[in-house]
Amino acid sequence: MEGLYDQETGYPIDKSYLECDLPPFLEESLEQMKRAWTKIDSGEEYLQWDCDYCELQTDINNAEVNLMISEEQAWHLREKYLRIERYGI
Repeated sequence: MEGLYDQETGYPIDKSYLECDLPPFLEESLEQMKRAWTKIDSGEEYLQWDCDYCELQTDINNAEVNLMISEEQAWHLREKYLRIERYGI
C-alpha cells in the first residue's frame, strides 16, 4: 500500500474520490470547463472561456458555502479545473 498515500498527509495520492457525488449543476459546469480548457490548451480561439471560468468558480463557491461539498473538495476542484494555487496552508 506504500506509494498509494502521501507520506506527509496520509491522504490518498489519487484525488478522484473528491469528484464523486457532486451536485448536478457543478458537474455540468465542470464538464463545460474541461471542454473550454481543451480548446484553449490546443491554441483554439474560444471567446466564452471567461464565462465558463466564472460560472465554474461561482458554482464551486455556491456548493461549498451551502455545504454540498467540503472545503477539501472545493479546493481540489479550484486547483484542478480553475488552475488556482492555494497559498498559506
